[in-house]
Amino acid sequence: MFKKSMLLAAVLAGLAAPAWAQTSGDSPWLVRLRAVHLNSANGDSTGLGLTINNKWLPEADVSYFFTPNIAAELILTYPQRQSVYAGGAYIGSLRHLPPTLTLQYHFTNSSPVTPYVGAGLNYTRFSSVDVLGGAADVKRNSFGPALQVGASYALTKNLSLNLDVKKVWIKTDVYAGGNKAGTFKVDPVLVGVGLGYRF
Repeated sequence: MFKKSMLLAAVLAGLAAPAWAQTSGDSPWLVRLRAVHLNSANGDSTGLGLTINNKWLPEADVSYFFTPNIAAELILTYPQRQSVYAGGAYIGSLRHLPPTLTLQYHFTNSSPVTPYVGAGLNYTRFSSVDVLGGAADVKRNSFGPALQVGASYALTKNLSLNLDVKKVWIKTDVYAGGNKAGTFKVDPVLVGVGLGYRF
């Protein structure tokens, strides 16, 4: 139901895009670079007290504005290495690649500040899993919703300062000796600051 709603909203926004393009002098493309702090919820049902480290990471995103108010944003980074702990003791590491696509509404009546809200879908791919010398493993794919709130402050006609907060639902099953031991929920809050450029 969630996926169908997002698809319908994107189609309706797309139908409005040609009319807006004829009346607006702004380019529909916006790119941003952010420094983002990942704060994991560390929800663990295995009983081992599993956690991963919080960290700063680089993030790039590309937005396309269907109308002055409605945009789609693709959020990207490179595979991130996370240390894995059990009861506070280091037991290995893994990498995750978490691209996220959101549909946003921008409130354009408060210039030079433009607040926005967004909702979308995250896909996370886990790789390079090296936990307990290979005795433990995780499910490699995760799908989950994402929520977003942020604001941009116009520095020039094309350049803006951006503050962004996302909640992303990411979880994976944990296996030991080939048997499922439980579920680990990353479910991070991501707080980012960066610059955007409107072409």
